[in-house]
Amino acid sequence: MKTVLRLLLPVMALSACDSPLSLYYREGESVSRLQTETTQCQLQAVQDVPVATQVRQSPPTYWPGRTYCDGRGHCYRSAGWWQPGQVYTVDVNQGLRDEVEALCMAQKGFRPVSLPPCKQSVRSSASNVPTTTLPPLTTQSCYVKLDNGAFQILNPGQSG
Repeated sequence: MKTVLRLLLPVMALSACDSPLSLYYREGESVSRLQTETTQCQLQAVQDVPVATQVRQSPPTYWPGRTYCDGRGHCYRSAGWWQPGQVYTVDVNQGLRDEVEALCMAQKGFRPVSLPPCKQSVRSSASNVPTTTLPPLTTQSCYVKLDNGAFQILNPGQSG
């Protein structure tokens, strides 16, 4: 399963219109309560499984020299070179911290869901009112990202 939503607001602020909205879900729950519960579980996860950053380096790459020949058949080879590996950091506890957060949210009755963005025809008929209470989900459920960073969950084909 994909890593569940780290923070609700940064995901909502993503500029890519075609990316899914991943969030914890409990039908009928308020979005503000969802945000509060998510933050509390994230804080608990950081306390239980602190950040453990490690510096790593990818292996170096050897680029062999090239052979060049002139019109008279004289050839020579340029020297090869080593390109050093990239240095990067990784939090080795991230996966476990995600699991602790998801377990905390499950204990509060939430489950992870991922909603696709709504098609243009659905977006254009939406009222642009942020979702404040998580509605029942169907196989047709989708979301619209609003200009203020909030989202609206829609169930196309259903009235109200």
